[in-house]
Amino acid sequence: MRVDAVLDVVAAACLLGGALLSLAAGVALVRFPDLLSRMHAAAKPQVLGLLLVLLGCALRLRTGVDVTTLVLVGAFQLATAPVAAHMIGRAGYPHDRIRTDLLVTDELAAHLDRLHADRRP
Repeated sequence: MRVDAVLDVVAAACLLGGALLSLAAGVALVRFPDLLSRMHAAAKPQVLGLLLVLLGCALRLRTGVDVTTLVLVGAFQLATAPVAAHMIGRAGYPHDRIRTDLLVTDELAAHLDRLHADRRP
């Protein structure tokens, strides 16, 4: 078996796995009950799915410019997805968009009165 054929099979497996993880993230966004669960579903499997898709594309394309572009896309996604998820969680916390009965530790509960006082005119 040639190396090109093996790389194509691995690329196809990566593309399929990434697509399935991205699909699972989309389904979880619709099905999960609260903001924190949806935020987790948007950040974790979506990023891993994208990285698998990028790896599959890199294995299939195999040129320096394409691989460099795909690495940059993956690096920017890894840098921005956690920050975006954190900001969404912080913005939704004072608006009662989370289920506190599902939390193990609520570190922002002590600051909730201050957050509500800052929002009042």
